Amino acid sequence: MLSAPGSITADRLQLREVDAPAPGPGEIAIDVAACGVCRTDLQLVEGDLPARRLPIVPGHQVVGRVSAIGAGVDRWQLGDRVGVAWLAGACGTCARCRAGDENLCDLAEFTGWDRDGGYAEVRVARAGFAFCIPDVFSDTEAAPLLCGGVIGYRSLKISGIRPGGRLGLYGFGASALLALQVARHWECEVYVATRSTAERERALEFGAVWAGGYDDAPPVGLDAAVTFAPVGSVVVAALRAIVPGGTVAINAIHLDEIPAFDYDLLWRERGLRSVANFTRRDAEEFLAIASEIPIRTVADVFPLADANTALRRLAAGEVSGAAVLTA
Repeated sequence: MLSAPGSITADRLQLREVDAPAPGPGEIAIDVAACGVCRTDLQLVEGDLPARRLPIVPGHQVVGRVSAIGAGVDRWQLGDRVGVAWLAGACGTCARCRAGDENLCDLAEFTGWDRDGGYAEVRVARAGFAFCIPDVFSDTEAAPLLCGGVIGYRSLKISGIRPGGRLGLYGFGASALLALQVARHWECEVYVATRSTAERERALEFGAVWAGGYDDAPPVGLDAAVTFAPVGSVVVAALRAIVPGGTVAINAIHLDEIPAFDYDLLWRERGLRSVANFTRRDAEEFLAIASEIPIRTVADVFPLADANTALRRLAAGEVSGAAVLTA
């Protein structure tokens, strides 16, 4: 539980014993088996992402089994294995929700930010915002799919990359690793820019045709690019690499200042778009594709009591792919 954001060099998360939450109408309770650790969690804990309420239980990549069912819920049965992701709720009635853009709802709620998340043994979720987890994935394999996987998939859609196209990925953490596998499934050529030598080697292992640093120009023009690093200068590097008509999608909830750049980088119908959350349709589409491939996840597993250690390892770049907590 987070009560006072600050540097992760101190143990910001406190392990507390509280009464198990009970589901209200339209909700389910979940016995948590695994919860992914996300860079957004780190930004929340350190205060870069302002907390919406305190105290709050972080964690928005939750996998477990339904242990209690609230009134009016008929979609789930006790014992069903489910996943809960970042989007925790939306109004369902505004123009954006009616258009299928519930991720842009002004009243949207988010797991681990507005509602208590999965760094816990039991958590409560809205029944309509839980997902069936494909049997092909274990709990620890499935957890990273529910944030990095889904948001990476939406980023690919926003970038406009087409099957067989040339795609750039800037930054190569857990989300980019999963996006690369979807892009390769679509027979795209993938070019990866990242500062870590180990991440470049992993990108090539998973099918990238080229891997370099942020200051290195890919050997060909890119049809689209997705930036995962929360660094403004990386956005400019991606713009330099795309061809006319291409789009750079920014996959970040928090980004430092983008340096000034010449309009020539945008001219000739190049595009720059942010990626804001995802919809339930995105999650359902992605989980179906992930099981079809099937996607490989790479994760370091920590017990729930070591959540602070997992966050410090993530901050230091010492995590292989994703980090996952187990209850």
